[in-house]
Amino acid sequence: MGKELSRRDFLTYSLAAGAGAVLFGMPGCRSGGDQPLSGGKDKDVSVAMARDEKENAMPFTLPPLPYDKAALAPHLSAETLEYHYGKHHQAYVTNLNKLIADKPEAKKSLEEIIMTAAPGGLFNNAAQDWNHTFYWSCMKPNGGGEPAGDLRAAIERDFGSFAKFKEQLTAAATTLFGSGWAWLALDDGKLKIVQTKDADLPMKHNQAALLTMDVWEHAYYIDCRNARPKYIEAFLDHLADWDFAAANFAKAK
Repeated sequence: MGKELSRRDFLTYSLAAGAGAVLFGMPGCRSGGDQPLSGGKDKDVSVAMARDEKENAMPFTLPPLPYDKAALAPHLSAETLEYHYGKHHQAYVTNLNKLIADKPEAKKSLEEIIMTAAPGGLFNNAAQDWNHTFYWSCMKPNGGGEPAGDLRAAIERDFGSFAKFKEQLTAAATTLFGSGWAWLALDDGKLKIVQTKDADLPMKHNQAALLTMDVWEHAYYIDCRNARPKYIEAFLDHLADWDFAAANFAKAK
């Protein structure tokens, strides 16, 4: 099986501008003088201060959405994204930073934390940060429809037809009891539909995620109340980003 997409990888796929670089710089001043730092030891101090600021920044931040919060309406409203992205996802990022503060995990990647953390708070918050970042990239305005190319051929090979695949993914998302996720994943060269509970994700099972639906109730309650099937239908017919899934498939196979 191919390599699991990292958070950086799928942000690169989903954001047209890619990952932005943060430049650290600050004006300096000499003790007892008004001259700016311009070189030599003063320049070294300025660089050291900038490096210290970078190292003391929070390891993880809430990544930008690939679209405006209102862009998925009427299928998912701006209010849903305001709470789901702005409150729920942000809380996972905030909690993760608190849990790793002054610990060796602060120097690890998100994927390293997910793969090494024991079940519990650290794993839950790290995995939910990854899951949500991936989920936002699984949708786009005017999405839905059907995939093409190699991914379409693999779906027909492993499920018989796109219609049968859609039926099985819908059933998996509908019947998952409680909170969790329904995924299209690649497992040892074969496409599979995977259900995971709570924060669990294919990465922990040596599978590569290609597409996911969040079926925690907060993903759809504002717009659909308790009608999860209505949300699943809207996702597949109007929101799913099959180009993103195809890019994931090409990388993982």
